[in-house]
Amino acid sequence: MAPNYYWKGYLKLSLVTCPVAMTPATSESQKVRFHTLNKETGNRVVSQYIDSVTGKPVKDENEAKGYARGEDNYIILTDDDLDRVALDTVKTIDIDKFVPTDSIEWVYLEKPHYLMPDDAVGHEAFAVIRDAMKADSVVGVSKLVIGRRERAVILEPRDEGIVLWSLRFGDEVRAEEPYFEDIEDDADPDLVPLVQKLIKQKSAHWSPNMVSDPIQTSLLKLIEEKKKLLKPKRAAKGTPAEAGTKSNVVNIMDALRKSVEADLKGRKAG
Repeated sequence: MAPNYYWKGYLKLSLVTCPVAMTPATSESQKVRFHTLNKETGNRVVSQYIDSVTGKPVKDENEAKGYARGEDNYIILTDDDLDRVALDTVKTIDIDKFVPTDSIEWVYLEKPHYLMPDDAVGHEAFAVIRDAMKADSVVGVSKLVIGRRERAVILEPRDEGIVLWSLRFGDEVRAEEPYFEDIEDDADPDLVPLVQKLIKQKSAHWSPNMVSDPIQTSLLKLIEEKKKLLKPKRAAKGTPAEAGTKSNVVNIMDALRKSVEADLKGRKAG
């Protein structure tokens, strides 16, 4: 199955251009998610935008952005208005500068994305830009519109592809000095070797299992336990043929559910 891409556009360096595709390097799709329900009825709760004056629901086509210029006084901006001010960086990553790979402080790095060529013709141009950055130990600096905001980004060559990092704005980053300035500079030299010994004892190779989520594991276990407690609903009475058909459906669903649970237990045991 072909991957779903978050963004498609062009990577540009001077006169060299190639079509590229991008997708986030991280995902939260595996997280346990809940719906809000009415506890008394078991029905889902829906949310609506309500007009604060009339109290009536607002249709999707009537929703717009509002910039406040005073109390209860807004300048209305529609999606068409916002599209009209779109920048070139909506569809083009134009590398403007290159900086040493280790010159960007970690605190500015926000979110990683995988960047790759989008067609066979663009592979060569993509590879040339990637390998040249590798050879010079630099990353490219550019801008890209993400979520209707133009963000500074860096392009870091990684294996056969490029990792694009969105960067935090300068006013979002706090200076470290006020928080660290009162910490003592020197540690007790007699204690350092003892801690080094502890570090050596606890050293291991990195594994993604080190950042597993125990709360999510417990939630999944709780959900499975509650599934087992749920009794299948009895089929409504009807003609013998109807009753037999409904009973078969329930039995098939039970069999499928048990098969899935057995498979999950097998994987955990393995």
